[in-house]
Amino acid sequence: MPRSVAVLMDPIGSIKIAKDTSFALLLEAQRRGHQLYYMEQGDLALRDGAPWAKLRPLSVKEDPAGWYTLGEARWTDLRELDTVLLRKDPPVDPQFVYDTLVLDIAQHAGVQVVNDPRALRDCNEKIFALHFPQCMAPTLVARDPAELRRFVAEHGDAVLKPLDGMGGRGIFRVQSGDKNLNSMLETLVQGDSHGQGRQFAMAQKFIPQISAGDKRILMIDGEPVPYALARIPQGDEFRGNLAAGGRGEGVPLSDRDRWIAAEVGPELRRRGLRFVGLDVIGDYLTEINVTSPTCARELDKQFGLNIAGMLFDALEARPTLA
Repeated sequence: MPRSVAVLMDPIGSIKIAKDTSFALLLEAQRRGHQLYYMEQGDLALRDGAPWAKLRPLSVKEDPAGWYTLGEARWTDLRELDTVLLRKDPPVDPQFVYDTLVLDIAQHAGVQVVNDPRALRDCNEKIFALHFPQCMAPTLVARDPAELRRFVAEHGDAVLKPLDGMGGRGIFRVQSGDKNLNSMLETLVQGDSHGQGRQFAMAQKFIPQISAGDKRILMIDGEPVPYALARIPQGDEFRGNLAAGGRGEGVPLSDRDRWIAAEVGPELRRRGLRFVGLDVIGDYLTEINVTSPTCARELDKQFGLNIAGMLFDALEARPTLA
C-alpha cells in the first residue's frame, strides 16, 4: 500500500548519489509507490504543540546530472504522514536535539519515525558502544588531559577522537612519548588556562588489524546484513573512513562479527534503533552509528543486495518494535 514518506536530511543537492544511503532509501521508497517529501532542519516547527514542517514533494532518479526534483513547499502537520526518515549527519548538536523533540510529538501521534528520536538523543555514537564493554578494546572517555595522557602511556599506542565527529574528522593516532600529544589533547578537550578540559574526548587502544579494514556492519531491526564493508586505509593513512580516502571492500561476516551483532542487537531493538551501523576493527566494536549509517550502496553493488528494500520490508511488516 502506498505510504507518505518524508526525509529530514542535509541538503540533497550536495550528496554523492553513488555512495549515499539516504538516496538509496528514497529510490526504494519511490519504487514502491510511496509519496516522497523532503525537509531540512530549518523546515520544522511546533504550532500549539503540534509538529509541523515545510515539506516539498520530492522525486528522485539515478542520474548524476540531476538526481532530484522538488515541488512547491507547503506547511504540513507531520501527523498526516506515515513515515519520517530522520537522516541528518552528525553532530548531534542542540539544534538536532530540538529536531528530535519535534519528531517525538509526531511519533507519539502514531507517525513511524526512523530512527527513534529519543534513542538518537540518548545514544551518542561513541559512548553508546561502551554499553557493550565485552565487545570493545580498552577505551577511556574523559575531559581530564592528565587521565588521557595516562591512558596513552599505559597502552603505548592509541587513537584519540572527539565524541561528535564523523567521517574520520578530528581523529589522531598517538604513541607514548609523542611530543604532539599535548597539542592533540588541547584540540580535543578545549582545555582552559588551568589545563582542565571543557569537553570529553575518547581514547582507544590502537588496533593493528585496521590494516585489514574498519568494517561497517549494517543492522536492520537488530539483525545484521550478512556482509560488511571493510574500509581499508590507503598509503600512510591510518583511518579507513571512506571520507578520509579509505577503499571499500565487501567481506562476509566473521563468527566474531556475528557474535558482536548478537550482543548489540537486542538493545537496538529495545530502543527502536531500526537501521544502525556497527564499526568493527579486528575483533573489537569501536562505534555504533545511529544517526545516518552509510555503506548500503557499496554493499548493494558488490553483492547484488537491496539493503534499502530489506529495511522497508521490515518497516512495512512491523510499524513498531514494541
